[in-house]
Amino acid sequence: MLPNFLQDLFKNQQYNPESFFLIAGPCVVESEEIVMEIADTVSSHCKRLGIPYVFKASYRKANRTSASSFTGLGDETGLFLIKKVGETYQLPTTSDIHAHEEAAMAAPFIDILQIPAFLCRQTDLLEAAAQTQKIVNVKKGQFLSGASMKFAVEKIQRAGNQQIMLTERGNTFGYQDLVVDYRNIPVMQSHGVPVIMDCTHSLQQPNQTSGVTGGNPEMIGTIAKAAIATGANGLFIETHPNPSIAKSDGANMLALNLLPSLLEQLVKLRDVVVKL
Repeated sequence: MLPNFLQDLFKNQQYNPESFFLIAGPCVVESEEIVMEIADTVSSHCKRLGIPYVFKASYRKANRTSASSFTGLGDETGLFLIKKVGETYQLPTTSDIHAHEEAAMAAPFIDILQIPAFLCRQTDLLEAAAQTQKIVNVKKGQFLSGASMKFAVEKIQRAGNQQIMLTERGNTFGYQDLVVDYRNIPVMQSHGVPVIMDCTHSLQQPNQTSGVTGGNPEMIGTIAKAAIATGANGLFIETHPNPSIAKSDGANMLALNLLPSLLEQLVKLRDVVVKL
């Protein structure tokens, strides 16, 4: 059963504007030890600070620059470990799907189906995700405006699902950089859905000639603080005990030991913002 903050978010349209929720975890399921360590650490700090928490990890990484990049431990193993995290720590969970046939496969294991940014216009994928009656979180394409995401929302609604989130993750700026337009947060909220700020993927430096995506993780705090100031409902932060050896997206993940202090700052900022 979903926790109260997610039930309120979609059933009663009464999400608390004086709070924000956190989606956080490793980029991909690397091992049971890693996902359990991250979930244990993040959940304990979120409980202490009163931040609703959703555990995130990809059971498979289908979109990789190089054919030699790590893609996962196998779908069954990855999904099983995500579900185990949720059951162990009593957390809602999320992972991304890449094709319409994956929706029904992944739905029994996770609470929120995430649609990758590059696939946000794929009608059959959106419809299949909607038909599971799970929450569907669609990442805005790097090539789209916030206003154009209304069409993704409409596709899911027409397939019979009203439980929709949208995630801002920056726009392509040249060949190897992204830029965040914070106008997209209120614009996408005008579609009648909660909006999340992806604080890590928005700092990617894609298309590197090395075949490994770069990043700018020292700016994660800046992206997160600006998102709270502009009224984001949730934050998405990928984190790892040692990003330098992470098997995917290590260049733009936040070191796990830096997350508690950032969350403390964000709670203080949120408390100021809601009084304005």
